Amino acid sequence: MAFSDKLKTVLLSGREVLPIIEGGKGISVTNGRTAGSFAAAGAVGTFSGVNADIYDPEGKPVLYNYRGTTRRERHEELIMQSIAGGITQARIAHEIAGGQGRIHINVLWEMGGCERVLHGVLEGARGLVHGVTCGAGMPYRLGEIAAKFGVYYYPIVSSARAFNALWRRAYSKTLDWLGAVVYEDPWLAGGHNGLSNNEDPNHPQDPYPRVAELRKVMNGFGLALVPIVMAGGVWHLSEWEHWLDNPEIGPIAFQFGTRPILTEESPVPADWKRRLLTLKEGDVFLNHFSPTGFYSSAVNNDFIQELRERSERQMEYRAAAEDPYTEAFPVGPRGRPIYISAADRARAENLLRAGFTEVLKTPDSTVIFVTPERGQQIIYDQVNCMGCLSHCRFSNWKDHDDFTTGKKADPRSYCIQKTLQDIAHGAPLETQLMFSGHNAFRFASDPFYADGFIPTMRQLVDRIMTGY
Repeated sequence: MAFSDKLKTVLLSGREVLPIIEGGKGISVTNGRTAGSFAAAGAVGTFSGVNADIYDPEGKPVLYNYRGTTRRERHEELIMQSIAGGITQARIAHEIAGGQGRIHINVLWEMGGCERVLHGVLEGARGLVHGVTCGAGMPYRLGEIAAKFGVYYYPIVSSARAFNALWRRAYSKTLDWLGAVVYEDPWLAGGHNGLSNNEDPNHPQDPYPRVAELRKVMNGFGLALVPIVMAGGVWHLSEWEHWLDNPEIGPIAFQFGTRPILTEESPVPADWKRRLLTLKEGDVFLNHFSPTGFYSSAVNNDFIQELRERSERQMEYRAAAEDPYTEAFPVGPRGRPIYISAADRARAENLLRAGFTEVLKTPDSTVIFVTPERGQQIIYDQVNCMGCLSHCRFSNWKDHDDFTTGKKADPRSYCIQKTLQDIAHGAPLETQLMFSGHNAFRFASDPFYADGFIPTMRQLVDRIMTGY
């Protein structure tokens, strides 16, 4: 029996489709072309609704433009452009799909103005989008929004406990529109990860018992026929054969986030695709630098290394002398003193001599030492915040109430909107954040990609269905 014969179609967003879903990478990495092509092959394509691309009359991407002088003004511009971009990508996906498969939009609950963007896209693209995938937070109102527009919703969770909370508080009221529950493995998925405070980032857990527990909770709510989507760490479906026709798992589909990046339709620059073919095991780094506050997985390039070194050049201080912080140390243009320990005083002097002469305070009663050039860039990026997150620890922005988190801006982080836009549109890879799933190193050894072969989406879907 061929492996494809073991794979059952699954009911997703009102249609029987292949049990594979394109993962929705943010900011231009999944778009209408990739989603439409995946759907045209009989699967589920997903375009990103996170700051989706808009185009000029010649079809070239137009970088988002901000004329506002305040964060709130730029935030409004971001929302309007995001809605226009999402509608654009939905139309492209619909046209390419040709009525095959399903089209989903992926949004992040913690992105700035998420609900407004989602409302705007679903309103402007009525009938073109069949489902909404949403993670990065606890999207309690997702079901309500989906039901309003007659589309299915797919909450992303990393534990049975998270879904239990979502169901009891909100989703039990919109059962008819729950398309599936996406389990995203917090140790293996690319981008932002849902690690809880009591889970060790350095000790991955087997996803099987976690998903089995999720199924048990779902069954208890009468959701035995609602599929689970396994996301994160999925490469060859043959490696997941024991999940098929398994009553502990139930109806199952699999999400592929990393493999679709290396396709002809993928919009990422050619050097990004070539870089994927060279990654080695361990090159993807689970880190805690994101301004969202979540852990995230990215290629351990110069961008990540600089963030690591920035945090390593860190020391505690006090505003007034107290034991052991007794050494006065002048900072800032006026040379106002902070107080550090005697041991750190010697270290601080060494850092100054090494050229790290800009001293920046963090929200945690610490300071970091950076070069003047890096310090200027950090301040510039913080000042020019456009409110891309609901809460941003890098700039202290919040997208509601008084529009501030009430905390000091954190120079140990970065402007995520800026770097993701830059890398998606051709900036040097080493100097930008390059999200990736932890299995990306497998491109180099998978015979499907021998001699640098880059498949079309249909070729990839056909290959996945063989089990490899």
